[in-house]
Amino acid sequence: MIGDMIAKARKEKNMTKTELARLTKINIGHLTHIEKGERNPSHKTLKNICKALDIPYQQLMYTYDKTINEDQEEYHVIEHISYNKLLAVDSVSGFIDCPATLPSSSIALKVNDDSMEPTFLKDSYVFVEFNTPLNHKDYGLVSLNGDVLIRKFTVKKEKIILKADNRTYSDISIQDSDDFYIIGKILSK
Repeated sequence: MIGDMIAKARKEKNMTKTELARLTKINIGHLTHIEKGERNPSHKTLKNICKALDIPYQQLMYTYDKTINEDQEEYHVIEHISYNKLLAVDSVSGFIDCPATLPSSSIALKVNDDSMEPTFLKDSYVFVEFNTPLNHKDYGLVSLNGDVLIRKFTVKKEKIILKADNRTYSDISIQDSDDFYIIGKILSK
């Protein structure tokens, strides 16, 4: 997945592989293997690539050991994962213990509404792994047109639908015109 993200960023920056290879002093063949997912870049190489692309390094690091499956390819997951956006946090409650069973957690997030009840209760915490592609029926933290939501992620005929467990909330069908990003996967409550 990291190769897909590098290719996405490079193309969005209107940079050729030749230019990126020259700026990073990476052999173009090696860069091609990285973008195709046949090899992972070293951390030093990834930092050089990010510097050349003028993008944050940490966002791509979250994708380092992730892979994309066939279902995720069908809904074009790469289009919905950001390499240059960060979750903005308005307040910090302090620290919470990270369960040893959830070592890939990036953040513990307090649930701020009842949209996911009874699965996730308001004011409880969920553990999120950033920049993780979602599978059908995974719970995810997403950004939709500037709003951050926890929803069950579903895919029907390549169409993404976000579902609340509390049936008083409507399902949301993602449109091409929506500004939609997957922030991460909810690992547990």
